[in-house]
Amino acid sequence: MNALAGNPRYEAIETQNKDGSVDVFGRLRVAGITIEWQELPVNWIVGQWFEQVRHFKSGPLRELKVFMQMRVEGNQTTCAYRFDSIAKGFIGRLGVQRSLKSYEAKVKEVLHTLRPQAASPPALPPVPTTRSAEARAERIAARIDASPYGHGLAQRLARYVLTAHDIDLWTIRPIALAKEWNTPARHTIELCLQSVREGLLESRWDLLCPRCRVSKAQVAKMDALPTEVHCTSCNIDFHQDFAQNVELAFSPAPGVRQVEYGYFCRSGPGGTPHIKGQLTIAPNTTISHNAQFDDGDYRLRTLEAGVETDIHWSGNTFPSVVLSDDAIAPLPNTTPGQLQITNSSRGTRTIIIEDLSWRADVLVAAHVTTLQAFRDLFSEQTLRPGDDVAVNNVTFMFTDLRGSTLMFQSIGDASAYRVVRDHFTVLGSIIREHSGAIVKTLGDGVHAAFAKPDDALRAAIAIQQAAQTQPVADVPQLGVRIGLHRGSSISVTLNGRLDYYGTTVNLAARLEGESDVGQVTTSGAVIDDPEAEQVLARFEVSTRKIRVRGLSDEVTIHQFAP
Repeated sequence: MNALAGNPRYEAIETQNKDGSVDVFGRLRVAGITIEWQELPVNWIVGQWFEQVRHFKSGPLRELKVFMQMRVEGNQTTCAYRFDSIAKGFIGRLGVQRSLKSYEAKVKEVLHTLRPQAASPPALPPVPTTRSAEARAERIAARIDASPYGHGLAQRLARYVLTAHDIDLWTIRPIALAKEWNTPARHTIELCLQSVREGLLESRWDLLCPRCRVSKAQVAKMDALPTEVHCTSCNIDFHQDFAQNVELAFSPAPGVRQVEYGYFCRSGPGGTPHIKGQLTIAPNTTISHNAQFDDGDYRLRTLEAGVETDIHWSGNTFPSVVLSDDAIAPLPNTTPGQLQITNSSRGTRTIIIEDLSWRADVLVAAHVTTLQAFRDLFSEQTLRPGDDVAVNNVTFMFTDLRGSTLMFQSIGDASAYRVVRDHFTVLGSIIREHSGAIVKTLGDGVHAAFAKPDDALRAAIAIQQAAQTQPVADVPQLGVRIGLHRGSSISVTLNGRLDYYGTTVNLAARLEGESDVGQVTTSGAVIDDPEAEQVLARFEVSTRKIRVRGLSDEVTIHQFAP
């Protein structure tokens, strides 16, 4: 609403108290006057109501309270938007009346566009562009689409960069953009990566607080990522985690679009759509509100530093929430459509109900570093020499071209080299098309990495099928062996590139050695994934146990021939 009404952005300042709590203050300068206020925690339930209170330290106001409520009545929704203000003196009252009159007109205009007969929903004011910026973006888009990673989407991205509002461009998340555009996620990620190379976008690494999900450190290069960061909002220290809180995010390149940063509203359902409810509750108090939440994964936590609980919920009645000094407990709720929260702790707390589905839109480092486009275009993005990072749930592939030695003897070095070169081209194409990346070549095989086990399985099947359709004359026994394993490893920089080490990597290499020509050998960690199970449903899979040097227990392996 503030953006629609043309209100200015403001600066938010966090002040930590001795008890660990955090006060938030806002500041802006209008017509030569500095206005400062304390911003109390905003309260809302998504789709129901919204309430904000500000206590002013300077400027024409003493207090401002905004309350919005939506009531469903049959097939209509009535929206009430109320302002309560306490002004300082006659001049303050006059200024507030004029300001609110203008704001009221804008609110009514917005609400009118939401009527069923309206042609379209409300839109933010159009962003002015220049002919030179449009021409520059068009030339860049042409170069992007001429690359292997444009996928015909570059003109659409250029238009988005030129015309979207600033608040939508602060953090461009390609996975979320792919959902909005109904395009493959890998294509949109590759588009953004290539757009950085061509100068349409800039990239940055954001270190997200695991509690409030706000970026607390931003750097351009991976080797500049801090290992530990303090979140002043949550009053916690946290470490980087490539699989959870290190995000590769994008924003427009300044040469194409200058984006203005700053808050329109620091907290609220518009700026934090993943928070479905935020409620401040006095101690020894129970509150109840109408609320309807979609099925899914949720986190129950407090705005203040403290405990949190994750739940998976499905059904008609969201659990009751009981907050104590050292726990948040979800309990059965017998009243459908009602959210009941009890604060039995010693102080006033602000409860947050956070929808965790937003995490699927975050392009974390563990994901993007397993994409071939990233390794092709961002080869300079490596860890500091000597640093290592734990990475979870990566699926590793090792391949070997069996019979290559005899091939060199049979058809000569030059012809055999061309076969191996073409084989690597096929491997690279298939691995990239299945959202993987070649980490390095090993003789006439490759070591590859995938973020998802089903992608690795599909790639292995495609490689074996391609090998069967490209026989080499005079070398009938030539073929491919493949091993797959999934788990944790260590990511390091070696020979100027990102590499992986650890037991998971070693076992994946051993499983390749257990395969016959034309066969894929996987561990249980790979096929235990539900989507991987679906991939294997059409194949006859054999299972046996093997002894692996260096491991005390036997390893169960699964083998099939595509």
